[in-house]
Amino acid sequence: MRSGYHYDMDTAFADTLTAWRRHLHAHPGLTLQEGDTAAFVVAKLREMGVEEITAGFAGHGVVATLRRGGGTGGGNRSVGLRGDMDALPIQEMNDGLPHRSTIPGVMHACGHDGHTTALLGAARLLLADPGWSGTVHLVFQPAEEGGGGAIGMVQEGLFQRFPMDRIFGWHNWPGLPAGTIAVHDKAVMAAGARFDIVFDGHAAHAALPHLSRDPMVAAGHCIVALQSVVGRNVDPLAGGVVSVTIVEGGEAQNQIPARVTLRGTARWLADSAGVTIKDGLHRVAHGIAATCGVEAAVNWRQGVEVTANHPAERDLAAAAAAAVAPLRRDVPPAMTGEDFSWFLKEVPGAFVWIGNGPAENGRELHNPRYDFNDEVLPVASGFLAEVAKRALAGG
Repeated sequence: MRSGYHYDMDTAFADTLTAWRRHLHAHPGLTLQEGDTAAFVVAKLREMGVEEITAGFAGHGVVATLRRGGGTGGGNRSVGLRGDMDALPIQEMNDGLPHRSTIPGVMHACGHDGHTTALLGAARLLLADPGWSGTVHLVFQPAEEGGGGAIGMVQEGLFQRFPMDRIFGWHNWPGLPAGTIAVHDKAVMAAGARFDIVFDGHAAHAALPHLSRDPMVAAGHCIVALQSVVGRNVDPLAGGVVSVTIVEGGEAQNQIPARVTLRGTARWLADSAGVTIKDGLHRVAHGIAATCGVEAAVNWRQGVEVTANHPAERDLAAAAAAAVAPLRRDVPPAMTGEDFSWFLKEVPGAFVWIGNGPAENGRELHNPRYDFNDEVLPVASGFLAEVAKRALAGG
């Protein structure tokens, strides 16, 4: 038995969670290709005796419902618990790991295998616990990694078909002590957008640059100048990031190309900073284009909103966290993005971090040597079950 947890986590249950998680790690499903993962989830739910299961929701999403009338608490209350399922297009480098990915170029480098497993574990705990009544919707979400999974579920009527008074989710967090739960006062993760800037000029021989209108020079100036948007236009206390991550252009070393494309991401914690960044990106791109005699086109695609906890649900999550594990309330937000934010725009809720242990030897998110810490699974399942019970009891 694992001491220190509210739930009686015997070794057999922890071993079962570990086996499930390692199976999912070995058989990852890329964003929008989570069919096998969804089938695994449905199979495990049916083995537990869950009867209300909706598969194929908004792609490969699965929503399972647990209902109970008697017992303590308000039987007419409902709560949602969410776990994301998709993997990343990253080639795993954990050589010798028995459960390493069997799919070339795809791996669970963000721990969604652990998130899915923990939600299955929470279902098992709730089914075995007679001390609650009401409705629990288990939301196994696809396509979190830029695939529009959360907003897709919202648009397909998630909260109309499966009404929830509140919803809760979590993410593992490398660098936070394993099993420690961090609850933020408001902002947890940043809003984010992806952008493309296309510079169109006139191609010419590289030895005759005066005959060109050089988009490569414009792109180079733009990469540097974009940093002034955050450095000089955004309030330092608002938080902002602009990163150019891809440069595409050129076909031959002795040719000035006709087109160069910059691709990247922007992040912000305050809505005002997002407006400033978007406006600044357009201003810089078009200003540099005019200076260099080329044309610029900007494509801005916002992916997520700021993930911000609602006050009552934040406090409820903190109380549930303290009942199962060490609690932290002093951890700052991160500039990473999370599409759980779209759920929080529809219903009140909270999103917490659960420590994955030291971020060393590649155990950082989106690193090819990342692997979820299985010791965290009992804490995560226990937290989800506990926060659901407290929500149903009117906490």
